[in-house]
Amino acid sequence: MGQDTTGTTPAADAARFWDEHYRAPRPAQTGRVNPLLAEIAEALPAGAALDLGCGAGGDALWLAGRGWRVTAVDISGNAVRHLAETARARGLHGLLSAQRADLAESFPEGSFDLVSAQYFHTPFALPRARVLRTAAHALTVGGRLVVVDHGSTAPWSWNQDPGTHYPTPDEVSAELTLDPARWHVERADMPRRLATGPDGRTATVIDNVLVIRRAAA
Repeated sequence: MGQDTTGTTPAADAARFWDEHYRAPRPAQTGRVNPLLAEIAEALPAGAALDLGCGAGGDALWLAGRGWRVTAVDISGNAVRHLAETARARGLHGLLSAQRADLAESFPEGSFDLVSAQYFHTPFALPRARVLRTAAHALTVGGRLVVVDHGSTAPWSWNQDPGTHYPTPDEVSAELTLDPARWHVERADMPRRLATGPDGRTATVIDNVLVIRRAAA
C-alpha cells in the first residue's frame, strides 16, 4: 500500500480491466460466499450491509439471502449488471441494490451495520486506506467493518509478483488511524485455509483478517 494508495497502474484503466474480467457471468462465484465473511456475519443480526468491490456478488447474495439489506458496489458495470440480474432471478432484488461506483472518487451514502471489504486489492491506483477509513465512519454504533485480505499469493491469482507485500491486519489497522475510544479492533489474525480456485485447483492460502467495531458515535 504505502501513501494511502495501492496499485501503480493508471486508474483510468481500472474500469476497462474489471469490465473485461467480469465480461461473462461467473455462476460459480455468485454461488459462493467468502468463508471468513460467513463465519463472522452469521453470528450477527441482519441489518444494512455494504459490500465494497462486490465483484461477481457471492457475498452480497449470501447476505441478502439471510435478510440483510445489501448495497453492493463495484467499478465494473458488467459485474453489477450480472449481480442485479442474479438477484432478480433469486427473488432478492428487494434486498440487494447493485451499483456501479469508483470508490477512488466517491463513497455510497448511508449508514451500515456491516461493511465488508473482501480481498479489496487492485493493480490500479486506489486510496484504499481512505476508503476503509470512510467505511469505518459510515458504520452505525455497534456496526462492524470486516476486512479480509490476501496474505499469500494463490496459484490462480492475477497478481503473481513475488515481491508483493501483503499488509498484516495490524498494519491495515494502523493505516486507518481510527480513534480507539470510538472504534475497537475485535479481531486481527492470519488464519490458513484450503482454498479452491476458479478452475478447481486447491491450495493452502493465508488470509489477513481485521474486524473493527464502532463503539461510539
